[in-house]
Amino acid sequence: MEPLTLPKPDRWNRIVNEYPLPAYNYKVSVGGHDVAFAEVSGLKMEYQTVVYKHGMSYATGPQVLRGQPMMNTITLKRGIVHRRHELFNWLTQNHALDIFIDLCNEEGMPLIRWSISGAMPVKIDTPGFSANSNEVAIESIELVAYNMKIEYIQ
Repeated sequence: MEPLTLPKPDRWNRIVNEYPLPAYNYKVSVGGHDVAFAEVSGLKMEYQTVVYKHGMSYATGPQVLRGQPMMNTITLKRGIVHRRHELFNWLTQNHALDIFIDLCNEEGMPLIRWSISGAMPVKIDTPGFSANSNEVAIESIELVAYNMKIEYIQ
C-alpha cells in the first residue's frame, strides 16, 4: 500500500481559489444583528431595457439600451419559534434596514457580500397548517430592495 500524499501547497491554493463555493455556508445580518435564515432567495440585479429607434432604424435596426434599475424582491425564510417575533415587528414598524448576506468559506470567513441598503419589508407569509403533516412551520418575509451591491472580499 502506498503512503498517503498530500497535494502540493500551490495546487491546493489553486483548488481553493477555483472551486465553486457551496451555497449552504452563509450569514445574514439585518440592521447590524446576525439572524439565522434557512433560505435566502431573490439576490439579483436587473435593469429595464429601452428600445431606441432613430431615423436610420429602418436600415440599421433599433438600439437596445440599459435603462433604470428595477426594484428587487428578496425573500428570507426561517422556522417559526415561540416568542421570536422581530420580523413581524419590523413589518409593522415600517422602517428600512440594511442587510448583509455573506457567502463564506469552510472556516466561516466571508468571501462575497451582498449589501442591500434600505430594505423595506412588504409581506410576511406563514405556512398552511395541516394535522396530517409533521413538517416544520416556516415563515417567510419579502423585502423590497433598490440598492444592492456585490463585494468580493478576498
